[in-house]
Amino acid sequence: MPTQVLLADDHALFREGLKALLAPREFEIVAEAANGQDAIRLARNHQPEVAIVDISMPGLNGVDAAREVLRVSPKSKVVVLTMHKDHAYLAEALRAGARGYILKSRGATELLDALREVARGGVYLSPGLSREVAENYLSGEKPVAGPLSPREREVLQLIAEGKTTKEVAATLFISHKTVESHRQRIMGKLDIHEIASLVRYAIRCGLIQA
Repeated sequence: MPTQVLLADDHALFREGLKALLAPREFEIVAEAANGQDAIRLARNHQPEVAIVDISMPGLNGVDAAREVLRVSPKSKVVVLTMHKDHAYLAEALRAGARGYILKSRGATELLDALREVARGGVYLSPGLSREVAENYLSGEKPVAGPLSPREREVLQLIAEGKTTKEVAATLFISHKTVESHRQRIMGKLDIHEIASLVRYAIRCGLIQA
């Protein structure tokens, strides 16, 4: 039986390229998502064995999407695709529960190796990544959490993407008052009190792209 795979990336052309790489006898794409929210919904519906998620997606970035995918589909294993070699991105992905962290700059062979390893229950990290973070993770030491909760990160990403309070509330199915409460807590925790600075912080943390 082929390994069932959920593929989440906001670029349709990139998804088509990935599908062309995966041998149908070995991997079966059971669902495709163009954003993090859809990835969660499809993971709940399909319960894939492996979920491939891009770290930079609108609505909900790949790290937070990975965390939620694992919540709604606990048996899934998540592989994160990214352009970022930075220590912080890797630490966040591992803390969210990702079993694979693959640089998009690497070749197709590495992606296939990573999928096979993760599907078997192993861990795969692209060569050249932070050795300290990788060794700590493999030895069972969890990366230190950031200051924001997962929900606060979701709210921050949507705010940084230019969404209004009403749009954030509709996207996350919460009240306007709850959104404002999250906004105030985010600003307090980060000691940032203007939207432009919040946007810059979101870019530095990989929640949105510049």
